[in-house]
Amino acid sequence: MAWSRVAAQLAAAAVVVSAMVGGGRCMTNVAPGKNITATYGDEWLDAKATWYGKPTGSGPDDNGGACGYKDVDKEPFKGMIACGNQPIFKDGLGCGSCFEIKCDKPAECSNEPVTVFITDMNYEKIAPYHFDLSGIAFGAMAKKGEEEKLRKAGELELKFRRVKCKYPGDTKITFHIEKGSNPNYIAILVKYVAGDGDITGVGIKGKDAKEFQPMKQSWGAIWRIDTPKPLEGPLSLELTTEGGTKLVADDVIPKDWKADSVIKSELQAKE
Repeated sequence: MAWSRVAAQLAAAAVVVSAMVGGGRCMTNVAPGKNITATYGDEWLDAKATWYGKPTGSGPDDNGGACGYKDVDKEPFKGMIACGNQPIFKDGLGCGSCFEIKCDKPAECSNEPVTVFITDMNYEKIAPYHFDLSGIAFGAMAKKGEEEKLRKAGELELKFRRVKCKYPGDTKITFHIEKGSNPNYIAILVKYVAGDGDITGVGIKGKDAKEFQPMKQSWGAIWRIDTPKPLEGPLSLELTTEGGTKLVADDVIPKDWKADSVIKSELQAKE
């Protein structure tokens, strides 16, 4: 069990004891804050931070999470990932969004902002806004050489704000055709979107079709469509970001596509 989770449990136990001794009321759930949208502005807000997984790891043991991404330990995420609570994760519609975070207490904090990507869901109701960070991301808020000491804090207060997502120059929007997909059922994971980072709508269009058909969010960053008439490739995709930007990848999925395959487009949003 990660140190942050142990610390959180000890803190919760202390609150219970305090309430029993002092006759106070013990609150176990904190209501979530308002959803953090792509247009909320650049104001710094308060949040709680914890961390999970290995101290210098990327969170989940399988390097995945509730968004459906894999290999979050590798480029371009490089382990700088976070589980956001509901107003940040937004039932998966916040997947891929980016946030600057920083802390000034305890003394090991650098108070310099670092950027994290939302890749997972956080169910702990300990604050209106809560980031459960990878060990790498939590340590990144520390002064140089103080990473391990900061992780021993387990839980801390931080400031955060939504920012545009930036990726290395050669990073393009990438699609993963999920296992089990076939001409009558296609599920597609969307990742590495710059700018808003998160996708709120996906349309798909087969060969010679005039209009895009809307796909439904399956879970996380995965979108699906069930159709009685097989979709004939090549297939085009239309993406809509939370801020309203529309991106079209024409004929991005080839006619001979296969399930469980990765397709790198030539498309990227403006940062």
